[in-house]
Amino acid sequence: MSQTRVFSFPHVGNYCVVIENMLRHIFKNHKILVPPAITKKTLELGSKYSPDFVCVPFKYNLGNFIEALEAGANVLLQSGGGCRYGYYAEIQEQILRDLGYEFDFIRLFAKDMNARTLYRTAKRYGTNLSILGVAYYVLLATQMVRKLDLIEAYIRENIGFEVVPGSFERLHKAFLQSLKDVDNFRQLNVVYRDYLRKFKDLKVDKPQDCLKVGLVGELYTLMEPFSNYFIERELAKNRIQVSRYITATFLLFDKPKLRPKILAAAGKYLKYHLGADGTDSVERSMALAERGYDGLIHIKPFGCIPEINAMPVLQNISRDYKIPILYFSFDSQTSELGVKTRLEAFYDMLMMRKEVST
Repeated sequence: MSQTRVFSFPHVGNYCVVIENMLRHIFKNHKILVPPAITKKTLELGSKYSPDFVCVPFKYNLGNFIEALEAGANVLLQSGGGCRYGYYAEIQEQILRDLGYEFDFIRLFAKDMNARTLYRTAKRYGTNLSILGVAYYVLLATQMVRKLDLIEAYIRENIGFEVVPGSFERLHKAFLQSLKDVDNFRQLNVVYRDYLRKFKDLKVDKPQDCLKVGLVGELYTLMEPFSNYFIERELAKNRIQVSRYITATFLLFDKPKLRPKILAAAGKYLKYHLGADGTDSVERSMALAERGYDGLIHIKPFGCIPEINAMPVLQNISRDYKIPILYFSFDSQTSELGVKTRLEAFYDMLMMRKEVST
């Protein structure tokens, strides 16, 4: 192992910006390498060396790791928990070692997310900060996640109605670039307020009765746009307001406190938790249906047991609330053209229902 450590980690949406920022501050004397943007090559690499039966997020993560190692990374980070995701780290590490790569592997599980454990891990891998210094940048990262999710929720619900094509996307890229340079809470708050104002200043032509579609399902395929063939972007092209509640803010900070309430809010549809994000899919679908949304899209990796368990319950919600649900199951063989064709048909059906109801 070389003296200079090069840290890397898998992509999940735009949260790589936050992780890179945190690691850059904690490991100032080492390098942080963000893997190349996910492409078909990433998935092909991950699929080539993964077990056939494993879910597709595993394959994306493994492809990220291989590309990072090839680019010079020698310390990899992986988290886990919830479902089979909790076993990713051990299996991925073994596969990579069997391929001949040399590296250190850091596993972070929910039980490890406390100041003392994180500090010990950071100290072992070369931080010069005190426990208070590490805690400061971890807390800064948590607030950055919250700000990022708030901005992206606003984008999601309004980008389909922009007057100037590309205005939201250009400003979004500038916002992400600004987050990379944040060093403290004051700068973060300034960046957030500045860009929130800029986003709200963008001209939109959004009718009161616009189509509203909610996205529910498994966390990775919801939050990583490449893995769902950019469904949110495709919906926005048809002037649809998109809502998604599975975010890092919800999973890391809100869900642990709300877990009993989520099950209770699912009412007659659930008596027990379904595991992972399955219970959330049911509760959110019911809530969106009650708010008058026009349709729901359920997204999961092929073979995701908690979401498979949720699907019959979602069918009952669809029947009771008269709300159509489109189901997508993604794997390395999923056709992008097929996804777009089904989305177009779903949009046409929603429009016809809207016209009949008015």
